[in-house]
Amino acid sequence: METVIITGGTGLVGTALTRLLLERGYKVIILSRRPGEGSNEAVTYAHWNIDTQTIDKDALLKADYIVHLAGANVAEKRWTAARKQEIIDSRTKSGELIFKTLQSYPNKVKKVISASATGYYGEFKNHTFIETDPAATDYLGTTTAAWEQSISQVTTLDKKLVIFRTGIALSRDGGALQEFYKPLRFGFATILGSGDQLISWIHLQDLVRLYFNAIVNDKLEGIYNAVAPNPVTNRELILTMARVAKGRSFMTTYVPAFALKLALGEMSVEVLKSMKVSSDKIQQTGFQFSYPTIGEAMEQLFSR
Repeated sequence: METVIITGGTGLVGTALTRLLLERGYKVIILSRRPGEGSNEAVTYAHWNIDTQTIDKDALLKADYIVHLAGANVAEKRWTAARKQEIIDSRTKSGELIFKTLQSYPNKVKKVISASATGYYGEFKNHTFIETDPAATDYLGTTTAAWEQSISQVTTLDKKLVIFRTGIALSRDGGALQEFYKPLRFGFATILGSGDQLISWIHLQDLVRLYFNAIVNDKLEGIYNAVAPNPVTNRELILTMARVAKGRSFMTTYVPAFALKLALGEMSVEVLKSMKVSSDKIQQTGFQFSYPTIGEAMEQLFSR
């Protein structure tokens, strides 16, 4: 029975991935600042702290794979200077800690699978981003590039590395969809800005399957976009959600760009950004999406 260490294991993706790994017979160790708070028979919790650069080395010695999901939520708080630095540090310092620990202690880790984000790419109309495109020079572009660089060092240790540049993960349990749905509870399908901005998204179940595939497929290595094959506009996403969840019992409303800028500050740029990202590379490995269209994804998400 193989063992997988997960950083960020209590988040949306980590929780779903843990569930799948346990179903498939893997042992799971979740790294946490407070490992005693969530311990149970199914999952082992071990200590780490990126600020003090400390980690439970005994846990590392048990691991066959590391799934690195840790990172402060980009959309959780307004982007003050302090918050922006916290977002960067939570990603780069955690990657550096993993690298230094693997470098310093004998271990049997075969592969590291790391989260990244489509924020790596900038806004370029009439262009479909692929994995070889350069990083954007804006805040999220430089942050994501530094994030990837910090964990890419593990390849110098003869470890395989997979990086998933992830779009908006859709789930009823949290993340962006939960925010999109809030106005709909009161009957409003709320479109952001003009609604024309393209969104590259992925159903949470497909994202978790991608991570599991990276563990079981020894040949999978390198950088892949973790997005569904069919990006949609913000308008199409919101209205599809509304129709599936409410039938005709909703009213369409718009939040103008200036209001978003007042409410969100610099972060509004990301909400209004249009980005089309290709899934061709991961599909060419044989991976098949269970929810390739927004209609199929919404039907599954709101059918329960």
